[in-house]
Amino acid sequence: MAKQGIHGLLAEFADPHDLLDAARKAYAAGYRRMDAFSPVPIHGLADAIGFRRNFVAPIVLLGGIIGGLLGFGYCYWVSVIEYPLNVGGRPDYSWPSFIPITFESAVLLAALSAVVGMIALNGLPRPHHPVFNVSSFEGATRDRFFLAIEAADPLYDSDKTREFLEGLQSVEVTEVAQ
Repeated sequence: MAKQGIHGLLAEFADPHDLLDAARKAYAAGYRRMDAFSPVPIHGLADAIGFRRNFVAPIVLLGGIIGGLLGFGYCYWVSVIEYPLNVGGRPDYSWPSFIPITFESAVLLAALSAVVGMIALNGLPRPHHPVFNVSSFEGATRDRFFLAIEAADPLYDSDKTREFLEGLQSVEVTEVAQ
């Protein structure tokens, strides 16, 4: 069982291939609440730790649709309802003239929803993470690779998880305080 005040265990690896192999083995063993830290992108690491779905694209699509509808609705409201002008006998509802505003407002709201959605889905702002308390974690920005298994994982057992991580060619396994 997880102890109070413990975030989880952090295993350090010297090689990106060892980290990738360890992440695959941890996922195959049933661990789901884990994260990997690397100074360089590692192809396949996101899949290895179980990161499957990205919800930013549907959020951007929804923001674009809402932005387009709002832009078109605003043009309609101004030109037809609130302030209709008779210019050269043209109809008040001339939808081709609404297209530029509709497009621009769709792009604007899609871009804003992309930024807000990315920030919210990444759990930001988070100025501090418990792994920052581990002194060897400084190497995560230079030449070390880390796999963290959280204490919130249903399979987490302090001793068994430590044995499991030590058996994965890890350099060091450290307990991470909350």
